Amino acid sequence: MEGDADLQFLLVGGDLLKVKSSSWKKTRFYKLQEDCQTMWHESKKIFKSSQTFSIEDISAVRAGRQSDGLRKNTEEPGRRKNVDLMASSEEEAKQWVASLEKIIWIFNCMRKADKNSDAKLSQKELKDFLHQINIEVDDEYAEKLFQECDKSNSGHLAGEEIEHFYNLLTHRQEIDTIYGEYAKTTGFMSAENLLEFLIKEQREDATLADAHRLINKYELDDEVKEKQLMTQDGFLMYLHMPEGLVLNPTHKAVHQDMSQPLNHYFISSSHNTYLMEDQLKGPSNTEAYVRALLKGCRCVELDCWDGSDGEPVIYHGYTLTSKILFKDTIKAIKEYAFKTSDYPVILSLENHCSVEQQRVMAQHMSSILGSALLTSPVGDQMPTHFPSPEELKGRFLVKGKRLTKLEACFGPEATAVDDGSFTEEEDDEKEEEEEEKKAKVGEEEPTLL
Repeated sequence: MEGDADLQFLLVGGDLLKVKSSSWKKTRFYKLQEDCQTMWHESKKIFKSSQTFSIEDISAVRAGRQSDGLRKNTEEPGRRKNVDLMASSEEEAKQWVASLEKIIWIFNCMRKADKNSDAKLSQKELKDFLHQINIEVDDEYAEKLFQECDKSNSGHLAGEEIEHFYNLLTHRQEIDTIYGEYAKTTGFMSAENLLEFLIKEQREDATLADAHRLINKYELDDEVKEKQLMTQDGFLMYLHMPEGLVLNPTHKAVHQDMSQPLNHYFISSSHNTYLMEDQLKGPSNTEAYVRALLKGCRCVELDCWDGSDGEPVIYHGYTLTSKILFKDTIKAIKEYAFKTSDYPVILSLENHCSVEQQRVMAQHMSSILGSALLTSPVGDQMPTHFPSPEELKGRFLVKGKRLTKLEACFGPEATAVDDGSFTEEEDDEKEEEEEEKKAKVGEEEPTLL
């Protein structure tokens, strides 16, 4: 599938360090065969059949130190064999994981689409397959391509016919035009041609050495690569990789001034973060917080209500949405808060809990988030402005009403709780008792707000 950079990466292959124990580590070359169904790997074993395995044999790809071998756990009987591999860099490891996960996903989608398991796809099955892999296509156009690829006139596509259908569907005419303009060396793109493209079109400060490096890295045909030329497939693979992005690579890192007060910035925020679907009867799930944080969200909403057994819950009040535990949500937020960004995460509390369960909320936030939870102003002086995102890196902020004035934090007898008034304004002594009855904020929470 020439239009897919992840699959092209697997077809090129690369060296991985195979790990069996702390003392047994060998470099092995892995690549996807041209049939896109079999992985080949370098092996010292006698029988060549041992050098290949089917993509269907891969049950899961786990990133990081999660495997039994790397954790040195005892293998459980009946489990599939683990293969522990290490890449030379984090970027390369992510590419291997993404590429393998994609081809496994495509196989699973094809298996689901092939209702009768005959390794062929009818026009309806093919339409279902395209829907599963998120490719929307006009029915009339899809039928036209199907008829063009059905060389046997059997009403089904199989093997190379399916691949041909996919290639026709994903073909990009603009790539043909660009490649044709710069491939001036007998139908191929030379290093000099590629350099011209990099300077004129990509506007990069590239050298001839950079062009040679890209050819060696992305060209799929070994014979062409030896001549330091690049085919259109190799060129397409380069365009799909991070090095081919139009985005200025320096902008992938934060380059703006992040030393201004926090309220000088637009903050990526999420409303009803806990909901996976609609806000009337949809499910609530901690996974929704994980997804938001991994997408870069820096302010999440927690609608907190009294739960059974004294444990606060989160859900959309007065609706049929399901409930999740407050403490489970805080645990998920802590684990994923800074995977994408080091800048502070704001916990926006919509608080409907009783005083007793608010105390439980405060205890959970303090015990789970620990020192990362901001409980007092930054610095030892009365602040005149908000701290900056740079100063608050790796910290959690709780958004809500304060119970005490900020000045109380710097008084000679500063405490977490004021002298009994539960409201933000100073109450008249005659109304204090009545106001305390109406109060809905617990004593432990002022330290967090």
